[in-house]
Amino acid sequence: MTPLRPYLQMTSVEELWSHHTRVMAAYGFDRLFYAFNAFRGAGLYDNPDDALLLTNMPTDYIDAYVDGGMFRDGVMVRWAIKNTGVASWREVYEALPDQPPSPGEKAMRALNERHGIIAGYTISFPMAIKNANAGIGLAVRQGMTQDDADAIWAEHGSDIEIINHVAHLCVLQLPATGQHRLLTPRQAEVLELVADGKTMQDIALLLSRNVATIEKHLRGARDALGVETTAQAVRKASILNQIFRLDGAKTDPPKMRGSVSQVGKVH
Repeated sequence: MTPLRPYLQMTSVEELWSHHTRVMAAYGFDRLFYAFNAFRGAGLYDNPDDALLLTNMPTDYIDAYVDGGMFRDGVMVRWAIKNTGVASWREVYEALPDQPPSPGEKAMRALNERHGIIAGYTISFPMAIKNANAGIGLAVRQGMTQDDADAIWAEHGSDIEIINHVAHLCVLQLPATGQHRLLTPRQAEVLELVADGKTMQDIALLLSRNVATIEKHLRGARDALGVETTAQAVRKASILNQIFRLDGAKTDPPKMRGSVSQVGKVH
């Protein structure tokens, strides 16, 4: 079986991420952080709850990096938002302006050093969605240097890049749960009908319910997705693959933040 074929056979984000972390660890990159955000405003990933996050970083690292908002001072995060392609961490840091780092950048670097996250590569994926970004950071094992990471990339970089692109594209096709509370079947059904252009009255008639009940389901869907309008709910649910799903798709939430697989919080 080719190295890429297993990715095409995965049926859940959790299953895919568990496999991907093992594949990357075999190359020497044993700590990963993947982020996909299709709802970014003018700032850097304004709200982490709007991002699909997958990582096997330690829980205390994720608590500070994500929940503590330290990612906003991450040099590699800024690079990934502004660029597409591959970059070694050394190249990005060496290209920084010759000026003292900000307090936030100092804190971010100290956090990385405490956890031995000091060498690796970042891949920023091309996106066709306006204001969307996706990328993955690959850190080599503790004790390894950027020279070690560069040597791995010189020998296997093309394969690693291709594998990560395939993993990224597969993630985009799978239902995203994790930190996003999964829609109930009825909420998903109502949003699908809205997306199909049905009015409240149409949906009430089709589902043999009254309009007030339909509005209740839509409020629940908006709350679950963390949005204000039904139009936003339809867009977000569509991007996160929570509507128009095939019967039989796995709905168990993947573990998050800290363990082998994450789409929100776990360890």
